Amino acid sequence: MDLWKRITDSRVLSALKRVDRERFVPENVRQFASENRPLPIGFHQTISQPFIVAFMTQALSLTGGERVLEIGTGSGFQTAVLAELGVSVFSVERIPELHARASHALTLCGYQNMHLLCGDGYQGWASEAPFDAILVTAAPSSLPHALVEQLAEGGRLVIPLADRQARSAGEILMRFTKRGGVAESEELLPVRFVPMVHGDARANESCETEGSEREQDEDKGAEDREEE
Repeated sequence: MDLWKRITDSRVLSALKRVDRERFVPENVRQFASENRPLPIGFHQTISQPFIVAFMTQALSLTGGERVLEIGTGSGFQTAVLAELGVSVFSVERIPELHARASHALTLCGYQNMHLLCGDGYQGWASEAPFDAILVTAAPSSLPHALVEQLAEGGRLVIPLADRQARSAGEILMRFTKRGGVAESEELLPVRFVPMVHGDARANESCETEGSEREQDEDKGAEDREEE
């Protein structure tokens, strides 16, 4: 099956084409940047395959001008794609080194419609809530309550969650829409993501950046990919 046929939003496809993935991956894997597969970026983390980035972005149903919370900045690639859609991005990363690296890459690309925070993704970004959309790029064991609280009425939350029916070895990508204060769920597709971890990777170092500023073999089992 041609996975890309599932991406029907031309704005998302155009945004993806405008972001050079090579600028967001370590030099030792840069030769694979054009391939549709996840790549290690250090610290047991990965950069998502382009199809997954496009699919998750499309699932947010963005039209431009929204406030979007991203949990797991990682390399900054997904962050850049969101920024290309004309939204204000608020992105949280728990690993200081990845936060700093993504901030640098995004600054070099000239993005200004974003705010980056080094902190615990489970807590979201309460001081900037509510958000019209929330995108989570790691898999928690259950839906974080704080993220539901920070989602605006009518907002969409896209997140990989454990497949409780054990239909796959990975997770199920879910979309929650907040209606009447309740998060209504919808299953999208099977995926595999790195686990979402509680707390700051370095609790004594908190860094916030406005306007912008995962080792190969051991990461292979933690790839985010669609499983047909």
